[in-house]
Amino acid sequence: MPKAVHAARSGGRERAPATRLALWELGFRPFYLLASGFAALSIALWVAQYAGVLPGAYLRGPAWHGHEMIYGYAVAVITGFLFTAVRNWTGRPTPTGGWLMAACALWLAGRLLVVTPYGLLAALVNAAFPLAVAVGIALPLVQSGNRRNYFFVGLLVVLALADLAFHLSMLGVLDIPARPGLQAGLDVILFVMAVMGGRVIPMFTNNGVPGAQARRSALVERVALGSVLALLVADVLAAPAPVLALVALVCAVAHGIRLALWDSRRTLATPLVWILHAAYAWIVIHLVLRALAALGWVADALAVHALTVGAIGALTLGMMTRTARGHSARPLVADRAEVACYALVLLAAAVRVFGPLLAPGEYLASIAVSGVLWSAAFALYFVRYWPILTRPRLDGRPG
Repeated sequence: MPKAVHAARSGGRERAPATRLALWELGFRPFYLLASGFAALSIALWVAQYAGVLPGAYLRGPAWHGHEMIYGYAVAVITGFLFTAVRNWTGRPTPTGGWLMAACALWLAGRLLVVTPYGLLAALVNAAFPLAVAVGIALPLVQSGNRRNYFFVGLLVVLALADLAFHLSMLGVLDIPARPGLQAGLDVILFVMAVMGGRVIPMFTNNGVPGAQARRSALVERVALGSVLALLVADVLAAPAPVLALVALVCAVAHGIRLALWDSRRTLATPLVWILHAAYAWIVIHLVLRALAALGWVADALAVHALTVGAIGALTLGMMTRTARGHSARPLVADRAEVACYALVLLAAAVRVFGPLLAPGEYLASIAVSGVLWSAAFALYFVRYWPILTRPRLDGRPG
């Protein structure tokens, strides 16, 4: 029996041969490393901004922070996921090798240019990245006739346009507020998470948890996804506060019912599954807080961070561990390091969102503690997954 196959069957205790670098063999490998490394360093970069270490930065302060968490971190994870999933959906190749290296270089260029004085170049490069990803998945989708997933191409184009609008507003080229460009990006990412969560969380629950009975309702699915799109439209059109609050509340109820149908209580003994349920619960919390923020009852930042730190942070970590294990032929069981990652990011979200509510006088302390916990979660993932993402699959297959 080959050593790689034996390792896979024996729980992955043996490592795949390290004689070949597998980093460029499939999209999840470099982009999960880039995203987790960037997330771990983000707090240090944030401090450098405040300390004046980057005096010539084009984007600074909250504008840099918001932009980079959406169009830097989140889009990198989505890219890694789509480059990997589309190959499975279509049976056709997605970017690998030199093409994948070029995509990573384009993403890195975007991260570097926003901390230089070259704003227009930063705008063009950052808007070009989602378009390049769209091309990378459009070719196999069209070649295979996989119309069901064409909408991902459209969403990437919307992300590119929203990012470009944000930059042109910051540069003074467009006489519009910059905030909608960030909010539209968040709404698109929320929609992506809602779609993929609805596809994989019930499946992973029933496949990975004995006795689980996760269910789906066609009506709930339509309302849940449709209400997210309605929220995106309301944000783009700057709808009145009562309308935003109503749409967000309907959305929260729909997603709460959706989550309730997924039999979350049975997942507590299976970390690789419960992290996905916990992350989805943060979507519901985000939507409730969005409704309250629209009415002026809580700060909008709490709703934003319930989505970014809680939902995006936890769901991406959960998916990055689950898909990396699956596509490297490792057992689908979370170890202690991965559980620690989950605990750290969930605690970071709780401190960032509920800390200011429970102890308003310790607002800055809440931000600092949450930031350290967030960085620790992704630094641990980076260290734990470096050997997994850079080495060949345990079963010797390509990818």
